[in-house]
Amino acid sequence: MERNPSPPCSDAEEEEGDAVGNTVYSKHWLFSVLTRLIEVIAPAEPDPAASPGGRRTELDEEMENDICKVWDMSMDEDVALFLQEFNAPDIFMGVFAKSKCPRLTEICVGILGNMACFQDICMSISKDENLGQVLLQRLCDSDSPTLLETSRLLLTCLSQPEVANVWVERIRENPSVYDCVCFIMSSSTNVELLVKVGEVVDKLFDLDEELMLNWIKNGTCQSVGPSVDDSPEELPDFKIVPCILEAAKQVRSDNPEGLDVYMHILQLLTTVDEGIQAIVQAPDGGKETWSLLYDLVCQELCQPDDPPIIVQEQKTVLASILSVLSAMFASQTEQEYTRMRKSKLSFFLLIRILQYMEGCGKRAVDNSKESEQEETGRTEINEEDFHLKILKDICCELLSNMLQELTKENTLEGLHQGHLNEQTCSCAFQNLLPLYFASVESFLEVLREADQTLADNLEKRFPNLKVHT
Repeated sequence: MERNPSPPCSDAEEEEGDAVGNTVYSKHWLFSVLTRLIEVIAPAEPDPAASPGGRRTELDEEMENDICKVWDMSMDEDVALFLQEFNAPDIFMGVFAKSKCPRLTEICVGILGNMACFQDICMSISKDENLGQVLLQRLCDSDSPTLLETSRLLLTCLSQPEVANVWVERIRENPSVYDCVCFIMSSSTNVELLVKVGEVVDKLFDLDEELMLNWIKNGTCQSVGPSVDDSPEELPDFKIVPCILEAAKQVRSDNPEGLDVYMHILQLLTTVDEGIQAIVQAPDGGKETWSLLYDLVCQELCQPDDPPIIVQEQKTVLASILSVLSAMFASQTEQEYTRMRKSKLSFFLLIRILQYMEGCGKRAVDNSKESEQEETGRTEINEEDFHLKILKDICCELLSNMLQELTKENTLEGLHQGHLNEQTCSCAFQNLLPLYFASVESFLEVLREADQTLADNLEKRFPNLKVHT
């Protein structure tokens, strides 16, 4: 059966004025479906298809077919307004309270999600405190499709500035949201659900630092968890960082956009001291975080056989990952994993990214010259150039910190493996100078002990360094 069959049309000749707004959909048909929906959740007589508790656990084919049509139709604003006028949100409240049919709950949340795409309806839904609380409770559902539709609805509301603060405050006051979100991130294998939940968390943290701080410090609050009956489960003591990492591992291969979302969540955590500490003071000392990010940048992103243009496609996820690594490196936690891998990471990846960006920069200059000939007077930096600049700044900051920590042994290893040569060092110096002069100077002193000839050649290429040596 089709998930969302084609919506029914109104026959204007049979019933004049039956069309919903400017659509061809039938008011009478829509109203009849809503009426039948009420009867499903509050039958006048005992339903032989109901469960022992007296409630249906499955929809009959005709009802599912019709309610899916409504779901499809609700993407139209006229239909959404019609549903709002006939108190469909209140009917759905009844479904959430009384129905034991996961499919019906999923569809009703999905219809609300479509309706919330329209500003006035979204404001009405958001200001209904009872409906808001009931919708948040759906995050504790055990049904993945329902969780997905609930997450989509929340993201839609959080993306509308007029009502975003209402939902942030509501979520802040409901500790169960933290536990249920962490449960999903740490245990679900549904990639689509993980991506959408990640987008909700990313949006929440971006909107409200106080909520992010609360979640960083949070543990379990003995709150409602996913359950198949009316008895809530007690959830384990969740910490936000391990849950984010587990979700990132699940989405990394199947959904690059989802990986980007989770890396940005980690980056947001590093914007506050508490977030950095939550990462580096985990039971493993941050080893799992470092290992995952290190593996991503060294094994999957911006590889040697990739064309330089790949850095444009990966610029946001690279910026997030390198920003987190930089925060961990600068936190002065001299863990074994950072000491072992700093040399390879700094020269095998960071310099390659800078070289790739130089190629992108030349391409951008050429494009800019062509564009100026067609449209003079344009001086704005486009969004793509802005994100590349951010990536370059983060890359240079991390590289400068690592250069200051390199020992003679690290340098000899880099020379032996080919990561260090005149070309790569020149690229590094070109990008780091003059802002990170001290780092370059420190590295040059170490390099002189490992390879005097290379150090002399670099001094010739960068004469300003000679004055200080």
